Amino acid sequence: MTQHRRLTQHILIGMLLGAAVGYLCHAALTPERATATAGLLSIITDVFLRLIKMIIAPLVFATLVSGIAHMKDGGALGRIGTRTMLWFVGAGLASLTLGLVLVQVLQPGAGLGLVPAASAAPPAMSGTAFDLRTFVVHLVPRSIFEAMATNEILQIVVFSVLAGVALIALGERGQPLLRAADALVHLMLRITDYVMRAAPVAVSAAIAAVIATQGLGILVTFGKFIGSFYVSLIVLWALLIGGGYAVLGRSIVPLIRTIQAPVLLAFATASSEAAYPRTLEQLERVGIPKRIASFVLPLGYSFNLDGSMMYCAFALMFIAQAYGIQITFAEQITMLLLLMVMSKGMAGVPRASLVVIAAALPHFDLPEAGLLLIMGVDQFLDMGRTATNVVGNSVATAVVARWEDTARTEPCSAV
Repeated sequence: MTQHRRLTQHILIGMLLGAAVGYLCHAALTPERATATAGLLSIITDVFLRLIKMIIAPLVFATLVSGIAHMKDGGALGRIGTRTMLWFVGAGLASLTLGLVLVQVLQPGAGLGLVPAASAAPPAMSGTAFDLRTFVVHLVPRSIFEAMATNEILQIVVFSVLAGVALIALGERGQPLLRAADALVHLMLRITDYVMRAAPVAVSAAIAAVIATQGLGILVTFGKFIGSFYVSLIVLWALLIGGGYAVLGRSIVPLIRTIQAPVLLAFATASSEAAYPRTLEQLERVGIPKRIASFVLPLGYSFNLDGSMMYCAFALMFIAQAYGIQITFAEQITMLLLLMVMSKGMAGVPRASLVVIAAALPHFDLPEAGLLLIMGVDQFLDMGRTATNVVGNSVATAVVARWEDTARTEPCSAV
């Protein structure tokens, strides 16, 4: 049995054990002791996620610089970048549109008849507002060291692209730096392998902590909302894989099979960052050139969060339905375009979508207290949308690799 298949099985086992332990804690302990137990369990998850965050910045920097520099052609960089962004924009619009359509077909919030409480305090995160000027200025790091210290992926991407292009321009003089970047990639992937050995334990602790405090009953209370969203995710998966099949043909099958482990890891931890290193390894395993995977995947984690984008549209419309507020067709188009921009650079960490939703609520006169409706079950929803982000970025990387492979008429073993 290969190592990545063993990891997949161990993660599944960890999820089941975590659910069982969490249920026993919730049933046997008082709420106070269950909360304390969940706090102890979360130590394991927090340490694991910190280990992952420790890897992300140097890995993104090294892989992106190495991938761009190995292209050795500014024209190839522009071609791949253009194709990548075209796919991202198309996939993003499709995800948002699908979310808006399916939430109105399934009507998960219809009939709740909630009334906004005048005295309800807004969630703390709702003060985060979208500002185009701030977003654009924030793209450029004041210091690459500050960006790496805070894991600002977009800023790291901007600096890495400039560094990769500069290495191409340096030619032979830049070869020592390129070899250093290549060596750093191998170093970080080896560290990743060490960290991933703890993934099943961290996954088990994460699931147990949530169920110990919330219990399985929360899944019943919000069953229609959760079920409707996961039905929508299945449709989105079919759309993404179908789009990939149109370009890749039957090669989409080994691709989906190979990314099972990172998808499960993203699902269990609700963190795209946790799955990034393993996803990069698995994409190279199916034959996607390193220079393309190292370029497209980091961009995807900032610009192509398909599951998260669909969830933002789905959740906003759910809140409107729950409070009986009508959103006109024109407002829905505005919502689609607004979320398309606001979602760019969304952090690949748990609960990032809530910040975007909170910032969008005032634009459509939706009650800020509506965010409290979904916060209780957001962990379960975040798991599904984060796994979808990994699938969407993997398909996008494979599609761009095939397009580039066709343009260069070079063979690509699997895609």
